[in-house]
Amino acid sequence: MATPTSGSPAWSVRRSTSRRSRGSPASPSREPEPIRHAVAVLLLAVALDLALGDPPNCVHPVAWLGRALGAGGRALRRGGPAALLLGGALTALGAAVLAGLGGHVVGALAARLEGLGALVEALALACLLSLRSLAAAALGVKAALAASDLAAARAAVGRHLVSRPTATLDAGHVASATIESVAENLTDAFVAPVCFYLAFGLPGAAVYRAINTADAMFGYREGTLEYFGKVGARLDDLFNLAPARLAGWAIVAGARLAGESAARAAGVMLHDRRRTASPNAGFTMSAMAGALGVTLEKPGAYRLGRGPLPAAADIARSIRVFAAASAVSLGTAIATAWALSHALR
Repeated sequence: MATPTSGSPAWSVRRSTSRRSRGSPASPSREPEPIRHAVAVLLLAVALDLALGDPPNCVHPVAWLGRALGAGGRALRRGGPAALLLGGALTALGAAVLAGLGGHVVGALAARLEGLGALVEALALACLLSLRSLAAAALGVKAALAASDLAAARAAVGRHLVSRPTATLDAGHVASATIESVAENLTDAFVAPVCFYLAFGLPGAAVYRAINTADAMFGYREGTLEYFGKVGARLDDLFNLAPARLAGWAIVAGARLAGESAARAAGVMLHDRRRTASPNAGFTMSAMAGALGVTLEKPGAYRLGRGPLPAAADIARSIRVFAAASAVSLGTAIATAWALSHALR
């Protein structure tokens, strides 16, 4: 029996080159081996991420990507609009190529390690997910707010979760920024990497994280970043079109599982999803606002939902919705990949 290449797309199907004789009985129906391998690796990666969280930055592939992107920015972020646009494109695409090659090398190595291959691939994939560390960062902000330590809460949300200035945020806007990050990162740190892994293997998930990191670092409409970050931002918008919508509806379903209002989550998402500059972020953030019955607001940028600004306790509620939505989206992505693997047989 052929062994699937580690890191190969889950929907890829190997067709036998031999012909069954007309008189021989049909072999029992079997699931395509690549999808079984991919699902096993994915579930192991999720378990590893939940158990261990993010590795130290010195051995974290996404941190390596950040350093590579930073070097590209320092070298190429200069000149007029055309030069900035080209430099930004080279930086983002160069990081994506490096990430894809890295994913391919790890996948090829895993394929040669027999029984340990799945573990090696799962460890690499786990580094591209972030469930435990995201929840821990959000709960750290919650703890500071609950202790009425606004300065510590501002520092924590600015250090771990958002890039906006936090020095003047009140408690409600600190909690809002935290919940917004939890909701948006359901797409960026979980649903999209899972989808890209199932569709394109480990190289696909790595390429996604490279583009997403480029957008996080450079995708701002200010100064030279208006042009330098444009290609990365547009690619991130494109890559997240389907995952963000899956994540938004997963929050609706997750709200019901977490004891919140699924109907309100759906209503607010459908009403407010286009109020953000991003074509994707509004889906998850507005769904979360509706699920919790609060308003999520970035002053001067958007206001999502109807209700008061959130408090510390609402951060814990958002984590429960996030956890349920993660399970829903994982099951949906696996079921879709499984169905496609059958359709393409």
